[in-house]
Amino acid sequence: MSGVRKGLAKVEFALRWDPSPTGTPANDLDIVAAVFGAADLHGTPVQLVHFGSRSPDGTITLNRDSHTGQGFGFDEVMTIELDRIASGSSRVVVGVVIQNAEGGAEGRAKTFADIDGTGFRIREGHTDLAEGDFAVVPSATAATVAEFTRDASGAWSFDLRLHGFEGDPEVFARTMGALR
Repeated sequence: MSGVRKGLAKVEFALRWDPSPTGTPANDLDIVAAVFGAADLHGTPVQLVHFGSRSPDGTITLNRDSHTGQGFGFDEVMTIELDRIASGSSRVVVGVVIQNAEGGAEGRAKTFADIDGTGFRIREGHTDLAEGDFAVVPSATAATVAEFTRDASGAWSFDLRLHGFEGDPEVFARTMGALR
């Protein structure tokens, strides 16, 4: 499932991946959400939510955080309460960052191609809006996955936007909302 859906209230973004092989650095992936104001939809985020944080108003929370990918099912889960986000914010972009600075082939940073079993699920309640993996961005160290936008009536819509990024996780967090 993919595509656009309108009238969303509360969504869940879930991420999974397999642990690294024994004797190799752990695979650590993180969900990142950036909230953009209506006046600057593609510029600097007004809020950035990631591991160890939540939005100041409590509308975006990371419910589960894994540093290894161990366990069954989804390893990280973020909840986004779109219907509670301040009216001055009109766009939320959700992405995934590989935190490992080492451990990839030939001494480079890990990419999605280096990590087995990656996948994501986006749902509202019990309805899956999208499911997928990162096979289309194998050389990326981070990726934007979802975009939620608020229209003039206040209704939120979802669009699947899987785009890879190669580089530093901090730069990705600052630029993940740029036009593509």
